Amino acid sequence: MKREIEKETPPARNLSRRKAISLIGATAAASLVGGAGEQFASAEQTSALTKKTEGRLARIDAKPAPIAIDTAKTAVIVVDMQNDFGSKGGMFDRAGIDISTIQRAVSPTALVLGMARKAGMKIVYLKMAYRPDLSDIGTPESPNWRVHQQIMHVGTKVSAPNGAESRILVRDTWNTDIVDELKPEPADTVIYKSRFSGFYETELDSKLKAMGARYLIFTGCTTSVCVESTIRDAMFRDYSPVLLADCTAEPLGYGLPRSNHEATLFLIQMMLGWVSSSQEFVKALESVGPSA
Repeated sequence: MKREIEKETPPARNLSRRKAISLIGATAAASLVGGAGEQFASAEQTSALTKKTEGRLARIDAKPAPIAIDTAKTAVIVVDMQNDFGSKGGMFDRAGIDISTIQRAVSPTALVLGMARKAGMKIVYLKMAYRPDLSDIGTPESPNWRVHQQIMHVGTKVSAPNGAESRILVRDTWNTDIVDELKPEPADTVIYKSRFSGFYETELDSKLKAMGARYLIFTGCTTSVCVESTIRDAMFRDYSPVLLADCTAEPLGYGLPRSNHEATLFLIQMMLGWVSSSQEFVKALESVGPSA
């Protein structure tokens, strides 16, 4: 019996990488979207759903499969698009980190925010920032303290481009202001966070529930750290996260044969949600028109 089992085992072990990925993709697509046949409702069902939610259904072309979102139940999340990460003179720039990929994500993100506002979607900004006394940064033994204090020198006084005094990654300073091109508007929600995930010890979940949000469109930086961390926690809470690949960036591992950015995109589309682009998001909203 043992020999028979051993003879039958090798074919399973020798499953090609391409077939394995296809199998994972098919399973993920089925679990995430219920299969192509179940994702999209009939015209009658769509009409009834639209009336019930007072929203509109927009179909976004995405991976692993298209997804239909209810605009009345959708929020756009902007993760850490602040001066410390995306501007000259910010924390990343001072540390010698190439911020060009983050800067390239600004323009498509601005386009997405403009379209989302026209569609009546809620906008939520997350900002990585600590209290002036750094009481929320963690203990000296914690990884969070080590990364931000020893490596990034959080709390250090610096001069902003306009000459004003500022501090690295501290609340209510130039360093943690959102970059000029993406400034929040009065109706937007801004939430401070002290860890990579926007859900950790913040009011993000309660705010989203109060908005009636079910679908979350993700933009921001960095792809494999704060964006991925927040998407993981969103998925754990049964939100449907959609990452717009050209609206995010990851300097860490950039230029490797397979970058961290690409690895995160693959993981999200296989296991955590959907991956699309600003162009597909805009196209989907244009098909349903502006909010009444």
